[in-house]
Amino acid sequence: MLSNKLSKYNIILASGSPRRQQFFKDLNLDFEIRLKEVDEVYPEHLKAKEITDYLADLKSRAFDNELTEQDLLITSDTIVWFENKALGKPKTYEDAFKMLKSMAGKKHEVITSISIKSKNFQQIVNDTTTVFFKELTDDEIHYYIENYRPYDKAGAYGIQEWIGKIGISKIEGSYFNVVGLPTHQLYKELMKL
Repeated sequence: MLSNKLSKYNIILASGSPRRQQFFKDLNLDFEIRLKEVDEVYPEHLKAKEITDYLADLKSRAFDNELTEQDLLITSDTIVWFENKALGKPKTYEDAFKMLKSMAGKKHEVITSISIKSKNFQQIVNDTTTVFFKELTDDEIHYYIENYRPYDKAGAYGIQEWIGKIGISKIEGSYFNVVGLPTHQLYKELMKL
């Protein structure tokens, strides 16, 4: 359905995330992957969705001089927003442990922004899901990090992995947003084109 609507566009996904790439396949989109190194630094005064909106846009700007009328570039960014600060991807084992330990027994938000851009327009949308962790033991956290190595995931966890199955008691909002892309939001925006 969506692929027919977008048949005149060359869809470019600028993401190395295997989860986002799978979502595009699941939506039956014909797309190509183009990657560019972007230094994901944002102004310190930004909060919550302002950060992800900024970073999704920043990633899209790397392609500004090469987009044609037919190109539709999609960039995205996800953060975990916890106790009024952004948790990115853990750099070390200790970093991952600290993140998970701090979130245990508490709630946090997962925020994803999507930029849809062509040569002539840009639309940035975002989605927020609230996630509730049960109390996690140190042994559970160690087991998860050792076996799943969540260094490529904001907040040091993947909801679709073991920790999500045993540790998340409730979510409010889109499950797929927590995995890495609010597919319902992307579908809605692309259907408007």
